[in-house]
Amino acid sequence: MSQVLHTPPPTAAPAAHAADHDLADLAARHGLSVSGARPSLPEYVRQLWARRHFITAFSTAKLTAQYSQAKLGQVWQVMTPLLNAAVYYFIFGVLMNTSRGVEDFVPFLVTGVFVWTFTQSSIMAGTKAISGNLGLVRALHFPRAALPVSFCLQQLQQLLFSMAALLVILLAFGVPPAASWVLAVPALVLQFTFNTGVSLLMARVGSKIPDAAQLMPFLLRTWMYGSGVMFSIDHMTGPDSGLPSWVGTVLQLNPAVVYIDLMRFALIDTFDGSALPPHVWALATGWALLAGIGGFIYFWKAEETYGRG
Repeated sequence: MSQVLHTPPPTAAPAAHAADHDLADLAARHGLSVSGARPSLPEYVRQLWARRHFITAFSTAKLTAQYSQAKLGQVWQVMTPLLNAAVYYFIFGVLMNTSRGVEDFVPFLVTGVFVWTFTQSSIMAGTKAISGNLGLVRALHFPRAALPVSFCLQQLQQLLFSMAALLVILLAFGVPPAASWVLAVPALVLQFTFNTGVSLLMARVGSKIPDAAQLMPFLLRTWMYGSGVMFSIDHMTGPDSGLPSWVGTVLQLNPAVVYIDLMRFALIDTFDGSALPPHVWALATGWALLAGIGGFIYFWKAEETYGRG
């Protein structure tokens, strides 16, 4: 019996591969690239810088529109944090008497509330920066980091309005102007860098997990209560508190505490250096660089996925 040798039919794979290779060569010759591909990190930074005017205009427009439907309009930019501070003063300063032993408690409290609100609002806005603007993300091509950065810039502008009211409060409660007020500027720069980094990180998380925006208020509220916004951490964790010494150390390393304390040190003359954690400026710079650089890279790595699915 003769054997019949069956030769497998020729496959189309080599031809398809050759066609793909030819198309790739053609695209390369004409300077074409994959649509939506993630650029290199230096190129991404360059693209983001090129859109700095858009980022500034977008943040200003969002800030203006925020209270456009309210009768008092932009007055709420100052009234909202002031009302929050008044509520916290009644609950913590009057009912719970956390003002005990804290000099200039009202300036102490209002400064803490304003600075904390800056961080809280930046992170909340960053969490929804991509998921809440899918129409814009899908319609236009731009570095997606522009959105969380612009929202953080919006919150910085909001804080500057509040700082004007804070200075009036400081003077009204007998806190004299001092050269140390200039230190508020580098403290704000470091806090803005930290806030932007965390916002970029949460923007990526929020784009993949929509429920993150619902969870964040609870996490931020917990963080606030551990950040000395309404009370002095030194007094609450001192030798008479009954708490282990490491609790106070951990709380003082908290980045929110670091930035709040730096602002209090800059603006309130009775809040002296003994109330600050050791190496506080190094801590503030370290947190800013860690969050700013780490958050930016983490966000950039998923650049081509935003708005898809």
